[in-house]
Amino acid sequence: MPEYSTLAAVDLGSNSFRLQVARVEGRQLYPLDNLREMVRLAAGLTRDKRLDEDSQARALACLTRFSERLRGFPPHAVRAVATNTLRVAKNAAVFLKKAEAAMGFPIEVISGHEEARLIYLGVAHGLPASPDARLVMDIGGGSTEFIIGRRLKPVKLESLYMGCVSYSLRFFPGGRISREAMNRAELSARSEIQAIAKEFSSEHWQLAYGSSGTARALGDIIQLNQLGSGSGNGEITREGLENFRNHLLKVDDIKKLDLAGIKTDRAPVIAGGFAIMSAAFAELGISRMAQGMGALRQGVLYDLLGRFHKHDMREVTVRQFMRRYHVDGAQAGRVESTALLLGEQLLAAFPCEGEEHLQVLSWAARLHEVGISVAHSGYHKHSAYILGNADMPGFSQREQERLSMLVLAHRGDIGKARGNMIERADFALLFALRLAALFHRSRCETALPRLEVSLRGKEFSLYLERKWLEGNPLTYNALLGEIEQWDALGFRFGMAGADGSKLSASV
Repeated sequence: MPEYSTLAAVDLGSNSFRLQVARVEGRQLYPLDNLREMVRLAAGLTRDKRLDEDSQARALACLTRFSERLRGFPPHAVRAVATNTLRVAKNAAVFLKKAEAAMGFPIEVISGHEEARLIYLGVAHGLPASPDARLVMDIGGGSTEFIIGRRLKPVKLESLYMGCVSYSLRFFPGGRISREAMNRAELSARSEIQAIAKEFSSEHWQLAYGSSGTARALGDIIQLNQLGSGSGNGEITREGLENFRNHLLKVDDIKKLDLAGIKTDRAPVIAGGFAIMSAAFAELGISRMAQGMGALRQGVLYDLLGRFHKHDMREVTVRQFMRRYHVDGAQAGRVESTALLLGEQLLAAFPCEGEEHLQVLSWAARLHEVGISVAHSGYHKHSAYILGNADMPGFSQREQERLSMLVLAHRGDIGKARGNMIERADFALLFALRLAALFHRSRCETALPRLEVSLRGKEFSLYLERKWLEGNPLTYNALLGEIEQWDALGFRFGMAGADGSKLSASV
């Protein structure tokens, strides 16, 4: 993958959308530009979990403005990620097509654990070097992430379905505040956090950091209004939270709250964010929390930079999965080698995207047998389920869905791929993977003949030695079965000898 002098990250959060542009110097990033718009996407979720038209319009208008700043960026120099609201919205797929068209770049919906990993990466790069274990907490619009890590490596990750927008709408509609509502909000948040308290309590870390808007707003309010003794640099303390809570309860409407540091765009969601922060302090034993200057968008940039320097987290995850699920490395290597040989030839029709597609093919080949650890019978179904539902650091939901479908359809009835292929090149990748698995079904080192394949329109062609087929009738019979499978999917699959002569059922 080529390196670029400038990178950009877009964070489609549940509360605000952010665009960060940075200059690359070696393995370091230096900020050049930062845009932020309060979109409040989570506020547009209806009761049946669908994004309403107003929230979609706000989001698309924002992304159209971002597209002006991104104009001229190479595709691989920009990474856009979407978080909780687009994880849960039932019409997310329809909206994402419009959003990608508005911005001009693909958008990845990332899991809660992946969001947590990227947040920690962004925060850790902005902190001084320390051997101490660190807790990082990020209250977003629709979810809250908790991470414990050392230096640049996250050790524990968790994402809870509660955020400043969702809690403000649920417990403080219209900005109305009451003691009863605050108690219910805090108890609800404490109940959620209680489930992770054992692993994230203060005995597991030495320093706590808050990331993003809610933590920064609370820290500023406490400092500017001297609500907590000894707090400085935007630090959040127990005393400061308690005093701010008293101020909130003195008013019956957030609009009447007159304290320094409460910005107009943050005020409508500050009560919900406070309730979550207060609950975390109580349940996790936090006494004070410093400000972490990094956030999700910085983590996205550093993760993108790592890919250019061959430190792709997705590669790390693939190797970990192979160990965790006891994949036969030799067999996976054989299938991968043949699949890539065929894939390189077939992807000649996609010259601009070939490297990216081959990477997906490599991952699919190495992971296609992870399901054998569950059961050999129907292992491809187990493999597909694992790849589609497991936490896979570095992978977006779309990438996991793509891997899952390729692995599910790599053997047996190919009809299950109908209507589920995500990319145009997926049929070429599936053809390469199916043939590679077919040629190595004996699970031992086999001298294969010279293999040549091509794809023109919806017609696959395979050229190989007639004599080799005569000596391997089982493989030849399986290839004949492939002809029927691809025909049912609307593709033609023809075989010919190395000299171009058509091969018949009797060879």
